[in-house]
Amino acid sequence: MKQHIGSIALVVADYDEAIAWYTRVLGFQLLEDTDMGGGKRWVMVSPPGASETRLLLAKAATPAQQERVGDQTGGRVFLLLHTDDFWRDFERMKAAGAQFCETPREEAYGTVVVFQDLYGNRWDLLQLRQG
Repeated sequence: MKQHIGSIALVVADYDEAIAWYTRVLGFQLLEDTDMGGGKRWVMVSPPGASETRLLLAKAATPAQQERVGDQTGGRVFLLLHTDDFWRDFERMKAAGAQFCETPREEAYGTVVVFQDLYGNRWDLLQLRQG
């Protein structure tokens, strides 16, 4: 049996600003933007070259959801963006205006830095050590 996580829903304040940030700053691809009626859209983005897991940008529709925008995990790192070239992506993201929470560091598992998305969700940019 084979399974994988197909999508992760990320609660956002606004579809268009989220699409702009994820495509411009992270370099993600906009895979789908379908009007579902009633102000709801099905918006799917993914990192370049990704074949399985995608982000579903889901606009907050209730006060409880609006409270969670930018804090889906209580301040912990929420998502880990793996890369095959840490320094290429770090420099490109920095030039595009990404907000980094620390300086890059070497760990036993690889090179990593924490950054925030446009709403404050914390992410790791991570290149795993080979071997």
